[in-house]
Amino acid sequence: MFCLFSLFFLFVIQGFCNLELEVVYTNTVICAIKGSTMHLTGTFKNTRNYKTEIFWTLTPVNMTDDTKRLGDPDYNGRIQELPNGKTHTIKLSHLRHEDEGKYCLRVVTRVEIQDLRPCAGIELRVTDLRVETPAEVVEGDSPVLTCKSSCNLGSSIFSWYRNGESFSESVRQNQLILQSVSREDSGNYSCAVRDLKNLPSPALTLNVRYPPKSVSVSVSGSAVIVSGDSVTLSCSSDSNPPALNFTWFKENQSLAVGSGQSFSISSFNSSHSGRYYCKAHNKYGSQRSESISVTVEESSSSWVLITAGVTAAAFVMFVILMVFILIRRKRVTPSEEQNHRGSGKTVESPENLYMTLDPKSRCSEYDTLDIMKRSCENTDIPEGQDPVYHNIGK
Repeated sequence: MFCLFSLFFLFVIQGFCNLELEVVYTNTVICAIKGSTMHLTGTFKNTRNYKTEIFWTLTPVNMTDDTKRLGDPDYNGRIQELPNGKTHTIKLSHLRHEDEGKYCLRVVTRVEIQDLRPCAGIELRVTDLRVETPAEVVEGDSPVLTCKSSCNLGSSIFSWYRNGESFSESVRQNQLILQSVSREDSGNYSCAVRDLKNLPSPALTLNVRYPPKSVSVSVSGSAVIVSGDSVTLSCSSDSNPPALNFTWFKENQSLAVGSGQSFSISSFNSSHSGRYYCKAHNKYGSQRSESISVTVEESSSSWVLITAGVTAAAFVMFVILMVFILIRRKRVTPSEEQNHRGSGKTVESPENLYMTLDPKSRCSEYDTLDIMKRSCENTDIPEGQDPVYHNIGK
């Protein structure tokens, strides 16, 4: 009977003491970022000033491990107790996902009683940050980027970065709004809680899609295209995704002349000369290039023939000119003859130079003159008239 009374007395005392040592926590749920530092605080009331032992315990979230007393070697110097009267705080640094669980401040009045009751405690959640974007972003869209976490970070203010540099845009809580994006907005985006900029999320690539731009045509091979040469035209563009469809056109022709990123003409001739352009296509649109002129040049043998022809023509003209000059020198004008007669000097007629020649030979010489008006066989010349000027006068 006495033993039963003693056990009952101890049970009442334990319950009574536990009711006296009430613990109040500043926060009951805390969401913290992996790698950050967190302070957990609890305050107890000891109105009767019982002798107590105060310590913190952790009950893991997965409940596969038993409740353990903080200070285990697992923390490896990451935990620090900061007691201040009836308020006890622990500082937990470099948070890990293994640190998640329920933290309780235990106030035990009798060391030998280890049957600790469940407590309200502080539920600690550890989260990573990650950036989420729409599955597809096309040039001209206004996508919303979201900084995600596995637990509620409350009213935290977020900072955004692009390619590692601070990026200022419209910020609404944990969202970044990009207005009317272009290809220049493509890049690696990350986010961080403003007070924890050293703990940003992993970067996520924003891939802005756009139709072909800066489409151009280039000609391979020599700059001089000779008849019979092989000519290849290449089409290039800037697009995302890369253009896979290319169409070739020749100006003043309505139908396409080819397809593919390269267009080849195996034996180029003058009929192929003209202005060519290409069109590049992807799923978001198309664009055409500027036209490029492709013209066949004459071959080297053709140039040799042309040069020889010009040289021969020049030589013939030179010979004709020399003959004309010689004939002009053999002619004497009537005025010159009259002057010579007045001076008493005898002017030898040019005809006398040919008197020793056979008449037929002499006649053939004058056949070259268009002004000759009589036959070579007619050698009768009126008396007193100069033979040379007689022929001219006729």
